[in-house]
Amino acid sequence: MINILGQVMLYVNNQDESLQFWTEKAGFTLLSKEDTGEGMKWFVVAPTNDAQTSIVLHNKELVAKMSPGVNLETPSLMFFSENIDKLYNDFLEKNITVGEIVKMPGGRVFNFADNEENYFAVMEKK
Repeated sequence: MINILGQVMLYVNNQDESLQFWTEKAGFTLLSKEDTGEGMKWFVVAPTNDAQTSIVLHNKELVAKMSPGVNLETPSLMFFSENIDKLYNDFLEKNITVGEIVKMPGGRVFNFADNEENYFAVMEKK
């Protein structure tokens, strides 16, 4: 039985710039950095040290060469925040591209773009 989503693989063009975005702008924590010494490296980031789900930043070009059948498209991710207004304003101050906060049946939501113009969403959950 599967009981938790452990990691989401995010295939990026520039791992270092993506790491900088997720840690310095989005406020995530770097949980680990792996480097095979043979050109393959990845970073594991999460909203907190004890988050149940993390994001793994992989080099899109290397993964495409090693595993041609892997879908390299950006997944549609929905994050939750207890204080969406504070997060929204924090993202604006950090020059992150954000959409308007909109009211949906499940709560208020806004989207934002990372350094590679991949869009993700944040929903208010109290």
